Amino acid sequence: MTPNPINGIRRLVRHRPTITEAVNEITSGGIVFRKSSEGKIEFLLIADAKGRWTIPKGHVEAGEHPGAAAEREIREETGLQDMEVFSELGKVNFRYRRLQTLVLMTMHIWLVEAKGDSDKLDPEEWLTSVKWLPSSEAIDKIEYEDIAKLMLLGLKKIREGTV
Repeated sequence: MTPNPINGIRRLVRHRPTITEAVNEITSGGIVFRKSSEGKIEFLLIADAKGRWTIPKGHVEAGEHPGAAAEREIREETGLQDMEVFSELGKVNFRYRRLQTLVLMTMHIWLVEAKGDSDKLDPEEWLTSVKWLPSSEAIDKIEYEDIAKLMLLGLKKIREGTV
């Protein structure tokens, strides 16, 4: 009798538990910029625990305005204290699995200008890096394409003076 190759494949396939619930979560973050001494635009990026470059962001607390949440998260994650939150650039929607839960995420993204001593940063311990990068380099490094598109929109608003 010839062995069934499907049985061998079944042993290799990892079965995940069935999704039993879906939840909506709202986060907010900021595309933080400054102008260098040469007048060039720089963006503040963070590298998360897995080394992925992104923007400072986090969950919106109950009753909190998404713009206020973005400002709070920037302060908490980077230590940057002096900033001005401008307009919301847009939202990014995505989903991911957390064990048996499907998480439907909406991320509000704001354009934020760093003020004062923007070199004085005090990142949270779980971050692997926090850096000011020239705008073109930051757009190339950002891990998430949807955020990169909003960075380009923000860059356009900054250059046009419409922030």
